Amino acid sequence: MNNENVESEGMDSKNTSPEEASGDDLSKNGAYNRKEAIVPDGKISESTLKENSLDSNSAPDIQGSAKKDLQEFPLRDPDNKIIESERLSMNSGSSPSLQKKKRSNTSYIVVLLALITVIAVSMAAIFYGLGFGGNFGSSEKIAVIYVQGSMLTGNVPAGLGYATSEEISENIRAAAEDENVRAIVLRINSPGGSPAAAQEITLEIEKAQEQGIPVIVSMGDLAASAAYYISAPADYIFANPSTSTGSIGVIWTFENMSTYFQNEGIDYYISKSGEFKDMGGSWRGLTDEEKEYADSVVMESYEDFVTQVAEGRNLSRSEVKELADGRIYTGSRAKELGLVDDFGNLYDAIDKAAELGGVQGEPRVVYMNRASLSSLLLGSESDDSSEEAGQFVNYFEESPYGKILACWGN
Repeated sequence: MNNENVESEGMDSKNTSPEEASGDDLSKNGAYNRKEAIVPDGKISESTLKENSLDSNSAPDIQGSAKKDLQEFPLRDPDNKIIESERLSMNSGSSPSLQKKKRSNTSYIVVLLALITVIAVSMAAIFYGLGFGGNFGSSEKIAVIYVQGSMLTGNVPAGLGYATSEEISENIRAAAEDENVRAIVLRINSPGGSPAAAQEITLEIEKAQEQGIPVIVSMGDLAASAAYYISAPADYIFANPSTSTGSIGVIWTFENMSTYFQNEGIDYYISKSGEFKDMGGSWRGLTDEEKEYADSVVMESYEDFVTQVAEGRNLSRSEVKELADGRIYTGSRAKELGLVDDFGNLYDAIDKAAELGGVQGEPRVVYMNRASLSSLLLGSESDDSSEEAGQFVNYFEESPYGKILACWGN
């Protein structure tokens, strides 16, 4: 009996259909791969499983129902722990990477916004420095041009303490060529300088006026000598009561170091083609003839200055000569003498420019040569910038012929 039972059981096991075997294998493999435990008691009865196992044709149904039951009911491991906790732990295990990705995306957005901000601010600064500030809604412009520092001809970068006629003339010309510019304001802070530089600037002022563009001057702390020379032809002049202006006159300076050279044992031999060729040399003083000639050159420049003031301010030459003895006047005194028209600051000058230019509404103010960041760096008080400025103006400051100046304080 035992043998028969064994044999029958063996035969039963041997006669098991492929579907049943494959079903059992699949269920076992699936449970193993998912690390799932046996379905807990009370959910699917053993009798139901046995009855279904008797019919070989029902193997697929068992497999399907088992899968369905596994999906419908929470499975437990041998310790009765919910398997979902493993899934949650697996999901939570991936969360750091997701958080890291989110953080990287956030950092990327922050960096991008910072770059956009920097670019926007830089572009705004560039446009503002180039003179695109003011009211963008108006096409009618008032051009503001700064004249700051000693005036001379030549190509000297702005911000080094010199106002070159080339830069200022170029800006006046550019403003006059702009069909939307209705008037020009010269903001002056200068002790004067070269008469030639003043004449070049004055020429461009007169050209702009011939095109129907009024020119208004706004004096700051100082607008003397050659700086007043370029102010005289303006259509209107504003000054502050304490502005230093006037100093109408010309000076030519010479340096005589012959006594020093003699004490130091320094001797010169000068070979020259004409009597006046070494005039102004520091190794000797001027002869009487040279002094007379120097005076005539100075008076020639002086007469040009007087003429410029007389024509620009509607005064007679005799009236100007009474004032043109080189003295400095305050803005208050200059107004009394007719050398300036009114008191006011830069913005009063801009308003007057808009009025004389026939601007309707609020004009767009364009600063033609406002100091840029590079010019400010070059114009710092460092030794390097001072040496650089000296190289640019060496021809003027170290002239062997002395300096003819329409300049206060020299």
